[in-house]
Amino acid sequence: MSRAWYVRCSQPSGLIGERICCQAAHLARHVVSGSHCGVPIGVICPVPEELAHLRAALSNPRPIPLAHHHLTAGHLDGHAVILAGSGMGKVNSAVVATVLIGHLGCAALVLSGVAGGLDPTMAIGDVIVADRVIQHDAGLIENGRFQTYQPGHLPFINPTDQLGFEVNAELMARVRECLSQVALPTLSSTTAAAGRSSRVAYGTILSGDQFLHCGDTRDRWRREFGALAVEMEGGSVAQVAEAFAVPWLVIRALSDLAGQDSGLDFVTFVSEKAASSAAVLRRVIPLL
Repeated sequence: MSRAWYVRCSQPSGLIGERICCQAAHLARHVVSGSHCGVPIGVICPVPEELAHLRAALSNPRPIPLAHHHLTAGHLDGHAVILAGSGMGKVNSAVVATVLIGHLGCAALVLSGVAGGLDPTMAIGDVIVADRVIQHDAGLIENGRFQTYQPGHLPFINPTDQLGFEVNAELMARVRECLSQVALPTLSSTTAAAGRSSRVAYGTILSGDQFLHCGDTRDRWRREFGALAVEMEGGSVAQVAEAFAVPWLVIRALSDLAGQDSGLDFVTFVSEKAASSAAVLRRVIPLL
């Protein structure tokens, strides 16, 4: 996939606009220097534990200063990438996704990290590759009930039948083929499914600006959406990627099961299970 390096600026006026454009140009030049493997892929990790596994594997790393976000350009298994620590939540991840595509010219985005499991047949350590992401907290409240709806739309303002964002079907088919024989670590003895190998599953992932710590809500979302996992960033990354018409993937290893022990499980397993997500990401990077 070829795409020219560029800096997108919509000619903002005044000193602030001039500073924004100058910063964008500086960042783009910073990344281009020393790059020899084509247009980069943007890789987003919300928390430091998720980012650490990929940063350790990066060759020729070059830090890119950008507000409070941590960006590093380099090469991952020979492929040009820009790693971005976005911070938690949809706004943080949308900001970083926009910079990666619109200012640094990334040809695709991959979100990698951990999530809470919704499907009772899955275990901590399993990996979910989203074929669709839904922002469960976007919608309207009517008659005391919340109705999830497509972001940027309402039933009476720009209505749509679309719910969520779907991964390109051809790309998803290549990902499934690529990962059909992938070997992941054996699940930890501290998990309920100890002893079996971690597995890769494909399905819907929910996104919202809440950490789910409630078994009742977990079970209700599973029934309503048929989703496998819930996290806080994938939906916004997909929305930005769709706006720029670039490919995207969301890869999540389960760090908890989104119930009453999810906070403790997250802290216990986030670093260990993020390694599985990073391993799957490294397998699919060549497909983008």
